[in-house]
Parts: sequence; C-alpha cells; structure tokens
Amino acid sequence: MQPLELTAVDLVTAIRQGDISAVQVAEAFLNRIARADGAINAFLHVNRDAALTQAADIDARRKAGKPLGPLAGLPVAVKDALCTADQPTTCASKMLAGYRPPYDAHVVARLRQADAVLVGKTNMDEFAMGGSNENSAFGPVHNPWDLSRAPGGSSGGSAACVAADMAPVAIGSDTGGSIRQPAGLCGITGLKPTYGRVSRRGLVAFASSLDQIGPMARSAADAALIMETIAGHDPGDATSLTDEVPQYTSMLEKPLTGLRIGRVAEHFGPGLDPEVAHGVEEAFAAFKAAGATIHDVALPHAKYGIATYYIVAPCEASSNLARYDGAHYGHRAEPGKGHRAEPGKGHRAEPAAAFESPLVEMYCRSRAEGFGPEVKRRIMLGTYALSSGYYDAYYAKALRVRRLIRQDYLDAFGQVDLIGGPVSPTPAFPLGEKTNDPLAMYLVDMYTVGTNLAGIGGISFPCGFTKGGLPIGFQLQGPALSEPLLLRATDRYQRLTEWHRRRPQVTV
Repeated sequence: MQPLELTAVDLVTAIRQGDISAVQVAEAFLNRIARADGAINAFLHVNRDAALTQAADIDARRKAGKPLGPLAGLPVAVKDALCTADQPTTCASKMLAGYRPPYDAHVVARLRQADAVLVGKTNMDEFAMGGSNENSAFGPVHNPWDLSRAPGGSSGGSAACVAADMAPVAIGSDTGGSIRQPAGLCGITGLKPTYGRVSRRGLVAFASSLDQIGPMARSAADAALIMETIAGHDPGDATSLTDEVPQYTSMLEKPLTGLRIGRVAEHFGPGLDPEVAHGVEEAFAAFKAAGATIHDVALPHAKYGIATYYIVAPCEASSNLARYDGAHYGHRAEPGKGHRAEPGKGHRAEPAAAFESPLVEMYCRSRAEGFGPEVKRRIMLGTYALSSGYYDAYYAKALRVRRLIRQDYLDAFGQVDLIGGPVSPTPAFPLGEKTNDPLAMYLVDMYTVGTNLAGIGGISFPCGFTKGGLPIGFQLQGPALSEPLLLRATDRYQRLTEWHRRRPQVTV
C-alpha cells in the first residue's frame, strides 16, 4: 500500500483499520517533501519530528483500543497565515520572520483535536496579497506541472504541495480567489466556504470582511472530509455562523438530476484563453450529461468586481496591517541606523532630521523594511481611499457597488442552483510575466472576487488540460451555506471524469 497514491478518505480508513500505520504515512509524505520541495518551495517550515511523534502516538492509541479522532493520522499542511503555537507563523513576510504565536488558530486546534498530523506551514504571497505566489519574502513557489510557471496565489504553497503529493490535503485562505485560483492552476480541488462557515480566529487578517479559510485537496470527497472538522460555530469569532454543520461526506451520493447550473455569458468575453474556454464548455456538457440543466444568467455588475475588490480589500488591509509598527512584535528597525537603499528596489534613505522623533523613525523604518512592495502598494491604496476627502468617493461608493454585486447573485440564484464558469482567464502563466504589471496580475482574479464580495461559497476543480499539459480549472458558485451542493456536484463530476486523478511529473 503506497500512501502517496491514496486519497485522504482512503488514508484515514486504512490507518483506522490498521492496514497501514500513521508513522508509515507520515514518513512517506515527509520524505516526499524532502525530495521534491527543493524544486517547488511550497513549504516555509516542516514539522518533521513533531509530526512523527504525533503519528507514533496515534498508532499506540489505536493498538491500545483507545478512541481516535476522525482524521487520525492524516497529514495536513497549513497555510502560513494561520497561527500555530509550535511552529513559526510568518505570513511569508520579513515583518513576521521567526514569529511564534502563543496560541493555535481555531482551525488548527480543530485539526489537532481530530488527530490530523500537521506536517508543516506552506508558502504564500506576503500577507495573502497576490495572485502568483511571487510576493513571498522567502522566494516564489513553482507550479509542479511546469516549474517555470506560477502556481497561483495567495495559497500557492498549499496548492502546489497537494498537487506534488507532498500532502494529501492542505488548508488555505481565500480573500478574492486565493484558494480557488491556485487550485485551478495546479489541477486540484479548492473550496471557499460561505463567509462565517469556518472560524477566522487565528487567521492573520488581510481583509476581514472577505477572508475565509477552506480545504484544498485532490477531490471533493477529500475536501468534504476536512470540512466536517473545520466548519462550525466559534464563540471567539463574532462573524462565525451558528448553523449546524451537516455531514458533508454522507451527502455526496445524491444524483444531479434536476440541478440547475447558470452560465454567465460575460465570463466568455475578451481575455479568456481559448483552451480554457473549451475546457469549461466541455465541463458544462459533462454536467448536462449527468442530469443537470444549463441556463443563461446575468451578473450585470460583475464587470465592476475587480475595481470594487481593489478598493475594499486594500482599505481593510490598511487598517489591519497598522498593528505592524515594530513596537509589539515583528520586525523592528534600529533608530538612527538609516535605511540603506537596495539596488532596484526603489527605497530611499531618510535623513534622521526627517522624523519627528526616534519613535516615529522606528515606526517608519520598521514598516519600510518589513513589508514587501505589493503589501506597501495595497496599504497606500487603502490609506488613500480612506483618507479625508476621498472616503465617500472611493470606499463608500465601493461598498454600494458591493451590495449591487451581492444582489446580482441573489437574483441569479432565484433562477438556478449554482453558477458555473472559468476560475482564471488563462492557465498557469510564467513566473515573472506579470510582476511589473499590477493590473494584469489583479485581473487573474476577475472570475473569483465576486464570490468574496457577496460572501457566498465557491469551489474549483480541474476540467481538462491545455495542449501544453497545464490544468484548466472550472468554478462553481452557490448561495450562502450551499457547500453540501457544491461538494456533491463536484464529486459527481469527478466520478465521471479523470482529470483530478492526473499527477504532475515533478523533476526532483
């Protein structure tokens, strides 16, 4: 029995039945990380010793007939935006380099309670700001399907590690597509739950009204297994929903007969790669053959999604990241030392006289040295939009458009059960292709930001491959708390196709 070839569902079953030990499973994935991650850079920290100790404890409890959690022995990788008391939490930023939180995020605590084995923390765009995973202070992540291409972001490390068999499942976070877009570009399944379905306590905040934690896995069945552990009410999160958590895995068996899927014509306009369009249309045909019906629906305000998102999200980021001032935790600059310019970075040394006091100097230099260029760009955009004289013109107006976008979805879901379409306008793009063109980079999220602005659920999964062998992603969006239907529809599609079973041939 080869652990790397088994699904998460099969691994949990095999360990519980004693067909394979938790230690054997942990060693298999940890050894795979050691072999493959030098080429991919999906992990920022690997928790090898602790993972093997935990796996050995699970084996001992199983042999002694003691109770085991529902995920006993399952290796799980966690995005480095979630706090872990026993491992660093850096958000892939120099600002938090080496930082160890005093507590676990709620999701991490639930995984531990379920006896999942946490193998490590995954690379990401700094503070979750980016669509290519090139903004990490610790180097970019490489797409396992083509190491010269981006894996998507910001949960690129989580997507790449699952695609490359370094973990059967991973946890990501999604603010504007950061689970679904990298899942689509890496050929795996990624679920962005309804806002509030999974607690955000312990998730380092980017944009608090948009962020949501979710599973990344090879299949909908594996994602459903993880959702049963991480979803649910948390009294420590004021935005956490109190609705009962369904048994997602037991709801996958129902057929698709009668399911109505919406197709948005605007999603197939200029900018959509022809191969992506073909793969998405083939997926619609597969759903129709499985018993679903396809209907045209309209999202008239979707064209304002990117503009709205890139006002709302930076405004919230400007507020959330104000806490990183060098005084409480994180990087602290030494006053009076000056700030040496880095070649090509555009930094400018400030004379000591330019600062009101040593304290102000420390604040300014700490933030200048600790944050990367993309984080600084978004902080400045948000601070500008929130400033006196511009608040009504930008932020307040964006909130009004956000309500219109949400209403569009509500109107559409009065006609259909789910909305389908592409995840990203192109397959995985070469590393460096968009780094000097922020607008082009922002447009990779053009099909995903609406889900976050509306607070609804979405899932992405592979629906084909380009002639060059790159995955093509398909996205389903559903109304609030439609995760059972999103997972069921995806699972039914994956039972009829083989796209999600393909593995990249990583050169290691």
